[in-house]
Amino acid sequence: MSAATVAPSTAPGYTGRKDSHLKRLRRVEGQVRGLQRMVEEDKYCIDVLTQVSAATKALQSFSLELLGEHLAHCVVDAAAKGGAEAEEKVREASEAIARLVRS
Repeated sequence: MSAATVAPSTAPGYTGRKDSHLKRLRRVEGQVRGLQRMVEEDKYCIDVLTQVSAATKALQSFSLELLGEHLAHCVVDAAAKGGAEAEEKVREASEAIARLVRS
């Protein structure tokens, strides 16, 4: 099963906090729209960069929280089952962490 595919009987670890996550993502979306307006209005470069930094930090914070939920739910469940599924979930989590560190 690929990371993008979820079996119908399996809910992602973030499902219990979906509303909160969607609220945070909408806030980030608003920040990005604000950036677009700033560029359209020829705002000062440093002011735009400050807002880029804020949006970036908001996405990083969201991604770390989502990763924590993934580890606590998906990886722990797979580890309890053992075998190839556990190895796959650990590999996926390691790759996700590496991507976050590089970004």
